[in-house]
Amino acid sequence: MKVCQLCAVDFTLRNFLLPLIDGMQAADWQVTAVCSDGPFVPAMRAQGYSITTVTIARSMNPLAALRSVLALVKLFRRERFDVLHVHTPVAALIGRIAARLAGIPLVVYTAHGFYFHDEMPRWKRALFVALERFGGRFTDLLFSQSSEDAEDAVKEGIAPRERVLAIGNGVDITRFDLAKAIRADKVRAALGIPVDAFVIGMIGRQVREKGIAEFLTAAITVARNYPQTWFLLVGERLASDHAAGIDAEFANARAALGERLVAPGPRSDVPDLLAAMDLFCLPSWREGMPRTIIEAMMMGRPVLATDIRGSREEVVPEETGLLVPTRAPEALAAAMERLVADPAWACRLGQAGRERALQLYDEKKVVALQLERITLAARQRGLL
Repeated sequence: MKVCQLCAVDFTLRNFLLPLIDGMQAADWQVTAVCSDGPFVPAMRAQGYSITTVTIARSMNPLAALRSVLALVKLFRRERFDVLHVHTPVAALIGRIAARLAGIPLVVYTAHGFYFHDEMPRWKRALFVALERFGGRFTDLLFSQSSEDAEDAVKEGIAPRERVLAIGNGVDITRFDLAKAIRADKVRAALGIPVDAFVIGMIGRQVREKGIAEFLTAAITVARNYPQTWFLLVGERLASDHAAGIDAEFANARAALGERLVAPGPRSDVPDLLAAMDLFCLPSWREGMPRTIIEAMMMGRPVLATDIRGSREEVVPEETGLLVPTRAPEALAAAMERLVADPAWACRLGQAGRERALQLYDEKKVVALQLERITLAARQRGLL
C-alpha cells in the first residue's frame, strides 16, 4: 500500500512523524513524506526516508494555497497513492482538497490540536470551525490526540462520530528514562547552573502563544522570593514561525535574572535537560496533546501547565502537577513558589507523573492504534 505523509514543514516531520512512518514501513507499506523544503530534509534522506519537497502554504492566502493545491494534485496523480495522511491545519486542508481532485481513495487527518479555541473572538472561532467542517467533507478518518478535540470534532459537525478516534500521544519510553540520562549535576555544570539550585525549565518554540512571556514574568517574581531558583529556557523561534516572538520580554528577564536565566537554544539532548530540572513548565495558550509534558512526566518531573485542552488531559492537578489559567503570570508564579517551597512534594508529584505516563503514553501503542484503524479502513476499500 502506498502512503503519503503530508505536513507543512520539515520540523514537524522530523520531530513528530518519523515513528509513525517507521511503523508503517515495518508493516511493509511504501511511505513517502511530503513537506516544504528545509534544513532537516537532507539528514532525514540520509537516514533512508523518502521525502518529496513541495512548497506548502503556511497561511490561507488564496493564491499561495492554490499553487500548493495544484502542485500536490500533480504529485498525487503521478504517484497514485492509496492513502494520504495529513497533519497541521493549513497543510491538512490543502492536502485534502488536492486528494479529492486527484482521486486518492483513503484520506486520514490527524488533528494535533484544532486551531480554534474558546479564547478566540467568536467570529474568528466560527471561521476556523467552518474551515474544519469543509475539510471534513474530504476526510475518511479523523484522528485527534486529545479526547476533547475528538468530542469537539463531533459536536461542531466536523466529522461523524464513527470517523473520529482519539489516539492520544506518546514518546519513546526507552529514550525518556531517568536511569539512562546523564547525571543532573554534570548537565548543570555544563550549563553553569549550581548543583543545589532549584531549576524550573521550559522547552518549546520561543513564540508568544507558548506562554514564554508569562514564564519569564513569573520567573522574575519567583527569583526575588527564592534566590536559589534558576530558570532553563530551551528552544528557538523557527524561521517558519508566524507567531509573535518574545524578544522584549526576554531582554527584560535577562536584565533582571542575569546568569540565573539559562537559554542554550535548540538542543537534541532533551532527556538529559529534563533530568537537570526540578520542575517542568508549559504555560501555552493552546495545545493539541503536548509531547513535552509527556517527556517530562516520563523523566519523573512534576509539571506546571495551563488549564487548556490536551494539557489538562495529561496533568492531574495536585497528583502529578499543577494547572493554572492562561495568560496569568501571577498565578503561574504562585504555583511555581508552591513547588519551590516544598521540593519533596514536587518530587512525589513527578514520581506519580512517571507512573501515569508509562500507563498511557507509550509511543508504540499510539502508532499501533493508528495502523490498526487505517488497516481496517483500507480493507473496507479493497486497498489491502
